[in-house]
Amino acid sequence: MRIKWTTVYVSDQAKALHFYTDVLGFQKKADFSHGNYRWLTVASPEDPEGVELLLESNANPAGKAYQEALYGQGKPAAQFLVNDVQAEHDRLAAKGVKFTMPVTAVTGSIIAVLDDTCGNLIQLTKLTWG
Repeated sequence: MRIKWTTVYVSDQAKALHFYTDVLGFQKKADFSHGNYRWLTVASPEDPEGVELLLESNANPAGKAYQEALYGQGKPAAQFLVNDVQAEHDRLAAKGVKFTMPVTAVTGSIIAVLDDTCGNLIQLTKLTWG
């Protein structure tokens, strides 16, 4: 058994695709529609056959409520592992990405939190334990 997809609800799938590919650097993996439904995934170029992030429309009221609750509490919808949080912060900030938490050392890791422009907070993480 393995994890293949995980979901992040987004307010605008086209805007999310731009942000996650052109800004963050992920690769589009799947993009197809059936009626009003669009299945849209991205994956890390470091592991293109690994876990895919489903950029799911928040048109579903339960998805939208979940997304808004997380954002309202300041909780990240996803965490991405990086080799150097400061370097990623600087690269993304230069592209205009808004960070809600600067690079911060916490127990066991270094983190920073960014706004994905589609209703989510995303945490960049470098583990410092293990």
